[in-house]
Amino acid sequence: MQRHDFSGAADNFRAVIERYPEERELLERARLYLRVCERETARNTPPPQTPAEQVMAATVSLNQGDHAAALHHLQRALTSEPENEHAHYIMSAALSMRGRRDEAIEHLQRAVELNPENRSQAMQDPDLENIRDLDGFRAIMEAPAAHSRRRPRRR
Repeated sequence: MQRHDFSGAADNFRAVIERYPEERELLERARLYLRVCERETARNTPPPQTPAEQVMAATVSLNQGDHAAALHHLQRALTSEPENEHAHYIMSAALSMRGRRDEAIEHLQRAVELNPENRSQAMQDPDLENIRDLDGFRAIMEAPAAHSRRRPRRR
């Protein structure tokens, strides 16, 4: 940490945590320093630029419980690429977890329109649990599969 090699230090702290799980005081200190390293590493990482990078950053933020950052990344991705089905799907999940249910349904609808395969994923996704009881969710799941609006991939 003193050399500002936060990534390397984080690896070392993870090893300490794994190797000495019974050492309570050591674990607490290692976890504290690990959080500092992770925060410093994130601070020194350039912001995501492409829609794909922004969706990935949003996914990481969601997994860390930072819904506000996830929504920010997703909004940037959708501004650049409004037809990004993955961004719409993740946006639906993020909004669902935030309790913004109507908006979550709108993005899920768009994600399914752009890629009908999102329907089967949505039926099992725990991040969408908060909207499953809505009529809009059931309507999306029961709608006949339309042809995808995605452009065919060139081989």
